[in-house]
Amino acid sequence: MLLEMHCHTKEHSSCSQVGAVELVQRLLAKGLQGVVLTDHHYLWSADELKRLRCATKVPKHFLIFSGQEVKTPELGDVLVYGADQSLQAGTSLSQIRELFPAAALVWAHPYRKERLPEIEQLDSPLLDAIEIFNSNHSVRENSRGLQDWHRERFTAIAGTDTHGESYAGLYPTLFDHPIATVEELACEIRHGRCRPFFKEIPKTGAANGVTEVTFGTKGTDEVRERIIIRQPESPINWKSAQRAHFLLGELARHGFAGGRFRVPQPIDQDVGNRTLIQQGLRGKSLFDKLLFATPADGRYYLQLAARWLARLHNCRLAITPLTEFWEREEQRLSRYVERFRNIDHPHTGRAQAIMDVLLEQEGTLIAGGTNFFIQGHGDFHPKNIIIGQDQGDNSSTQFVAAIDFESSLQLPPAFDVGCFLAQFRNQFFEHPKILKAYPAELFLTTYLEAVCLPTDEFQRQVELFRARTNLSIAAFLVKVGKGKSADLWRVLLEAEQILSTYLGFKFATDAEHVLEEDKLLS
Repeated sequence: MLLEMHCHTKEHSSCSQVGAVELVQRLLAKGLQGVVLTDHHYLWSADELKRLRCATKVPKHFLIFSGQEVKTPELGDVLVYGADQSLQAGTSLSQIRELFPAAALVWAHPYRKERLPEIEQLDSPLLDAIEIFNSNHSVRENSRGLQDWHRERFTAIAGTDTHGESYAGLYPTLFDHPIATVEELACEIRHGRCRPFFKEIPKTGAANGVTEVTFGTKGTDEVRERIIIRQPESPINWKSAQRAHFLLGELARHGFAGGRFRVPQPIDQDVGNRTLIQQGLRGKSLFDKLLFATPADGRYYLQLAARWLARLHNCRLAITPLTEFWEREEQRLSRYVERFRNIDHPHTGRAQAIMDVLLEQEGTLIAGGTNFFIQGHGDFHPKNIIIGQDQGDNSSTQFVAAIDFESSLQLPPAFDVGCFLAQFRNQFFEHPKILKAYPAELFLTTYLEAVCLPTDEFQRQVELFRARTNLSIAAFLVKVGKGKSADLWRVLLEAEQILSTYLGFKFATDAEHVLEEDKLLS
């Protein structure tokens, strides 16, 4: 059963702006099965609850109970469930326990105002549970509550601490078994048969502590809070994640905080615990959307992605050091070939030849001047692009966002375009119908119509970075143990073809190479 465990009404709490009738009806619409009213030092009588039920006209199965919030000298606010009388402010925990041994006592919003509860307090025998999620906690404080709960494994609940209608039911509590009375509710809490209701899903990169958390139920609208918690394990990964977190803040400040084109907003960071918290976005990756989209919708999604990239490039931002691109690029390209060499791969020579051309051509490009460099994404591809919609029944709230900015640098605009085109082909290679329905020209034409930056050499640069991305894909395949796959041969061959067709370079081939090439091209 899903219950709202912490809420205040304007009838009996001067701090609240929501009436009990509106509150109950809102919770029913959110999909909850009940509510416990917890006004300050006030216990609703049975007659009051009966009249409230009649006024709300909710189904009989919807539970309406009363507990109370009591200010104690030991811990401050404590939620009391199962006492049969109103308690005065200043009543101690030990007194409450002595007077009402069957009641459940829950520490309310213990992390509020940056408090860090001691383990002895969280495990106090006078308490039956801890409220780890609360709307009066910051996102960081809710995250700390979640971490303490996982580490100490005490009984926990969630409570919205509702004082207004709009966010009622945001943090419900799930009970394992059906409940009919407030006494049964207190018993379930005391025996630990309840927990906060939320989804916690490890995401790609979970080895570095990436978790998506979604609170509450969807109901008739979509106001669930979503956050991404990043807890990188190594100092290097922490530094990289911090850098990306900072970049998100800068991009949000330059117009990507909301609207049609956006990035996940950075919410908080806890340096001491190596924890970064970012906004979670409601949507699916462009890759997933295109797999099931109608052709018209798919074209629109692809064009949205192209316009997002053009918007970023048009900002002409210079956030990271200008010299960082070439410093990193030389290291990255060398590392790609090193992966081949480390396993004595038979195509190490081909990878080396491709890298030599890339280094020469990119070096020449940079020698011509870097005044056209702009802050780019650095890893722009369909799985790093989110297509979402804030309101499920309102297409005008649709948006596109980019995620994962660890590779963001000041770079040639063609780098992001070439990366996208190469990754698009690689990710959808096993879906030829999608490649046919959404040709590269659609993305490129849309981008060129929206961007103000490309030079006369832009198309040639795009092809250069397409080949460069193919080398990175090949190196990744070696890294994950797919060095003998047909995909590796394909991306190397395509890199050679691109460099040959657009830049005029010729690559040595032996008889086996020619036969394999003919086979692939056929």
